[in-house]
Amino acid sequence: MPTSQAMKMAEEADLDLVVISPNQAPPVAKILNYGKYKYELEKKAKEAKKKQHVVDIKEIKVRYKIDTHDYEVRLKNIRKFISQGNKVKVVVMLRGREMQHSNLAIELAEKFIADLSSDPIAVEKKPVVEGRNVTVWFAPV
Repeated sequence: MPTSQAMKMAEEADLDLVVISPNQAPPVAKILNYGKYKYELEKKAKEAKKKQHVVDIKEIKVRYKIDTHDYEVRLKNIRKFISQGNKVKVVVMLRGREMQHSNLAIELAEKFIADLSSDPIAVEKKPVVEGRNVTVWFAPV
């Protein structure tokens, strides 16, 4: 129908003529209350935002001389964070002259990977030396 006729119909009903999809041929328009339409769109957007999960990055810092019990606690924490749907960054810190033993830090990072291989965990980034630290990234599958 012509735009002028649609405008008349909207004025008679004391409503607004709102273009829903302008890119189609012919463009689709509806006669409705614009304030109510806008409110409904905002409500839908807010509801969608509530349902989405934001992925956090959890960081676990360890030294390369970590004790066995502490290591097991860190493994348990990684599993817990991954099950919650978060990514985990494991940082093996090196201080001072410990930089000479960066290979031990890399071995510890690879031990984390080996011990977590049976779980539904993906290694996002392999062990990498970044400055004075060795980092590994884990993500849920």
